[in-house]
Formats: sequence, C-alpha cells, structure tokens
Amino acid sequence: MRRKKNRGINALKAKYGWICISPWIVGLILFFISPIIQSIIYSFSSVSLGVGGMNIQFVGLKNFRYIFLENADYLDYMAQAFVKFVYSFPVIIILSLILALMLNQEFKGRILFRALYFLPVIIAAGPVLKTVLSAEQSGISNIAQDESIAMSMFNVSEIVDAVGLPQQLATYFASIIDGITGLIWNCGIQTVLFIAGMQAIPTLLYEVSKVEGATKWEEFWLITLPMLGRVILLVSVFTMVELMVDPTNPLISLAYSFMKSQFYGESSAMLWSYFVVIGLIMAALLAIFKKTCLDKWE
Repeated sequence: MRRKKNRGINALKAKYGWICISPWIVGLILFFISPIIQSIIYSFSSVSLGVGGMNIQFVGLKNFRYIFLENADYLDYMAQAFVKFVYSFPVIIILSLILALMLNQEFKGRILFRALYFLPVIIAAGPVLKTVLSAEQSGISNIAQDESIAMSMFNVSEIVDAVGLPQQLATYFASIIDGITGLIWNCGIQTVLFIAGMQAIPTLLYEVSKVEGATKWEEFWLITLPMLGRVILLVSVFTMVELMVDPTNPLISLAYSFMKSQFYGESSAMLWSYFVVIGLIMAALLAIFKKTCLDKWE
C-alpha cells in the first residue's frame, strides 16, 4: 500500500511539474524553435521582401562561400571575437570566484555588498550599460579619468620584463586592464552562482579539516574547489554563451548590420557559422574540464 501511495504522490508531483513548465515549453516552441528553423532555412537561401511577404529561393552554400571567400571583414572579426573570448573567459571565471569567496565570509554589511555586485545585472538593459560599453570599447581611459592617470602610471611591458615573463604576455595583460570595467560588469550572475554553490557545501567538511590542521589554502584546493565542480561547469557554460552574444562583439555587429540592410541570408550564414565554431570550442573546453577536473574530483 505504501509503495502504491508513493507512486501516486510522484505521479501527482510530475503532473503539477508539467503544468508549471508548460508556459515555458509553449514559449520555447513559438519564440525559439520556430525562429531557429527559419534562420537555418535563410542561411541556405536568397531572401528578399516582397508584396506577399518573404521571397525565399534556395541557393545552397552560396551565402557561406560569400562570407568566407568574398567578405573581407568576416574572418577578421571572427578572429577578434575569438581573441576576446580567450582573454575574457578565464578572467571572468577567476574574478567571480574570488569575489564569491570574499562575499561568502561573515562580516557586517555582507548583504549590501552582494547587492552592489549584482546591481549591474539589474540595470544591464538601461542607458548606463550603453555608456559603460561605449567607454569600455575605447579603453579604460575614457571612463571619467585622464589617460595619463589611468594607463600611463605604469608600463605593462616593463613589468613583464622585470618579472622575467615572455613579452607576449604584455599584450594579454594590457587587453585585460583596458577592458577591466566590462569584465567586472559581467561577473554579477557568476558571483551569485558561486556563492550559492559555496553555501551548499556541508560545514562538517571544514570542521573536520580544522581538526586535521588543514590551512585555508588546503581547504580551498581540497574542499571548496572540488565541491564547486558542477557549479564551475554551469558558470563556464553561462559565461561562454554570454561572451558569444556580447553586444560589443564585432562579428555580431557585422551580422546585425547585414540584417538591417535586408541581407537576411548572408546574416544568417554569418551567425550560424559563428555558432558552429564557438560550439566546437565550447565542447572541447568542457570535455577537457570534465576529464581533467570533474572526473578527478568525483
């Protein structure tokens, strides 16, 4: 009787669960699945506006040949987007984790500081974001401070030479410093996710580590980081997608400019090619992370 009762409760929970997510499923079909299929069709077609609506003529790989062989900007912009992804992704992950570690400590005003770090996410669609992004594109020196104060106080190349690191790292560090405002702006949701993951770690593990005489450094590498494995995976996927569709991405801007000029086929081909390349990069990074970190931690 008890097994039959439990089965009835689980069936009722499943029924209510489907009812709750049904609006999301309907929205997914109407506003995501349908446009995605339409976009795929556009990428292989010549699309023009007519009196009765869209005139679609299948042209095969013509749009892809155009963007890769004839358009002078597409590959260059894709390379720029990839370079920005390479230096932005690790900085956002590491910075978010550091902020989460700080905000997870017990101190007065902790809730206020958490709200301040999450504030950029709330006002992300407002005019403040446009101001920050326009300044971030031109460098940190345009954000209400003089260039001599912002960037000329130190020379990145001299610091890299003094430490004995390869000179190629100077360009990398300079790019990070120049776009530090935009990188911090993108850490809000990631920081909140890391904090939620840290609060789910059993305190018993830290109590046992203290009894064993472990240091804070050892606690981080042997308890905190392994227990955050799944959260790191979630944050990594979210950050990759966010960087891929970033409004400052030159390739996205190029595709949108083609779309505004009613070159729907070419713009769809641009976005789908970019999606495939970034998708392969994401799959490779996640596979490496799973093999080298998740499997080991578990």
